[in-house]
Amino acid sequence: MYHKTQGIVLNTINYNDKYLLASVYTDQFGRVTYMVPKSKGKSSKIKKSLFSPLALLEMETEHQASRDIQRIREVQIISPLYSISGNMIKTSVALFLSEFLSRVLKDTDEYPIIFQYLKDSIQILEESEKGLANFHLVFVLKLTRFLGFYPNLENYINGSYFDMLNGVFVDRQPLHNHYVNKTDSKALSLLSRITYENMHYFKFSRQERRNIIDRMIEYYRIHLHNFQDLKSLDILQELF
Repeated sequence: MYHKTQGIVLNTINYNDKYLLASVYTDQFGRVTYMVPKSKGKSSKIKKSLFSPLALLEMETEHQASRDIQRIREVQIISPLYSISGNMIKTSVALFLSEFLSRVLKDTDEYPIIFQYLKDSIQILEESEKGLANFHLVFVLKLTRFLGFYPNLENYINGSYFDMLNGVFVDRQPLHNHYVNKTDSKALSLLSRITYENMHYFKFSRQERRNIIDRMIEYYRIHLHNFQDLKSLDILQELF
């Protein structure tokens, strides 16, 4: 049976001489692996060039629950990401987000809600002119709300520690090792007020921004099983 679905490209890998495998997060089925032909013929309805990181796609697909790899019948771009592909900073952010999402998006029942958040965020990245250095901080934090471990960053008082196991600020150093020191906790507390709309007002130093994202990645690693290292993070930290 064929289905109309929208999707966001997470990554692609070579499968054999004729096909790529594309990991796509869809609004109907969550994360799905699709077979994509490498053919460049003019008559081909499915062009591999459409499957760039974070590309927003409208697809007609086959979907059979018994298959690990699904097939695409037709595909087209929903809205081109000209600014993301043409701006080195936005491209680097997009590569980080696609790798990050490839690590964290697993099976979930909230397909449409998560998909809409991702789609809205990508379109905001495409249109944003200011605050790009903080975009990934907002994205990574807000995504935790949909994954079920959104931290409470609103009860900060001066001198608090952030307890990463429980997702709250505490006034004493926790007895376990999964906590954020006082200095980084103060910077982390600012994230409770940051949004895509106001992110350009927040002025973090390079080291503060690096510490925040490192702690957020550690937070994800604590709450998600088998969270692997991110190769693209080093490139992003060189820019910001």
